[in-house]
Amino acid sequence: MQKYIALIILNLFSLSLYSSPQIPDYIVFKNDTFATYNLLLEQYLSKIDTTKSENLFGLNFRDGSTFNCWRGYQAIYKIENDSLFLTDIINCGELRRNKIIDKKESIEKMRIIFGDNLKDNKIYINWFLGDFSFPLNKTLIRWDGVFYKIYEKERVISIDNGKVIKIEDVNNYTPKRKAINRKNGDKVSDILFKNLKKVKWGNINKFDCSAKYLITIGKEGKVSKVTMLGYDTDEKIDEHWEREEYDYCIKTIYDALSKLNFDIIKSKGKPISEDIYIHIWFDSATNKIENWTH
Repeated sequence: MQKYIALIILNLFSLSLYSSPQIPDYIVFKNDTFATYNLLLEQYLSKIDTTKSENLFGLNFRDGSTFNCWRGYQAIYKIENDSLFLTDIINCGELRRNKIIDKKESIEKMRIIFGDNLKDNKIYINWFLGDFSFPLNKTLIRWDGVFYKIYEKERVISIDNGKVIKIEDVNNYTPKRKAINRKNGDKVSDILFKNLKKVKWGNINKFDCSAKYLITIGKEGKVSKVTMLGYDTDEKIDEHWEREEYDYCIKTIYDALSKLNFDIIKSKGKPISEDIYIHIWFDSATNKIENWTH
């Protein structure tokens, strides 16, 4: 049995994390304005003196910030002549409330950070290498509840040090023949648990696999890894588990799920792996497995 059964009970409370959806930045492209969660300004601030940056125009964002705007500001970017620019830094919700922004205040904020690099009231984003994606439909495939969103169909704009190098329309969902549909991510953990119920578990008085797990579904749509949440090093495993018991739980769960075949989820048109959280519990009185995920 586990060396510290009480630890599992404690984890029911200590691992609960509370996050709030964050209001996005905006990017202007041609005649459209899109929400974006690429934190470009933060990438720049992380490279400059942290003592200075924390106090820039109230960038000490914990002071007076709201739960849905922990940064304390929003940024507005624009793609113009195949180049990416920062055009405004505004107060949280300013554009939504007023429909217009205080351009003078915005310019002053940018000047404080960028100094003489401010040209024509905008900043050339020469530090960014990566992709922007904009939804082409309303079908949301994945959302982390805070920032990260994946839509089924998106337009991807690839940027290399501030220059547009590629624009491509992509589909982030690929069905596979005889594969399990995981377009609705909320149902995947239920599918996993349904298959774990079919397992002929050993005597739980010897091997109690009650714990929280991350089930990794790889880029090809197959379960590639099982991880016990909170026990990601040999030291933590050996401190709280008998190694024979731990190995039995991981192997049994992996063997039960490894034959499942899921469809393909992508981000910006490229297949991704994802971790599915599942919490299982064994009732010692009935010797039955219970789904404690939700």
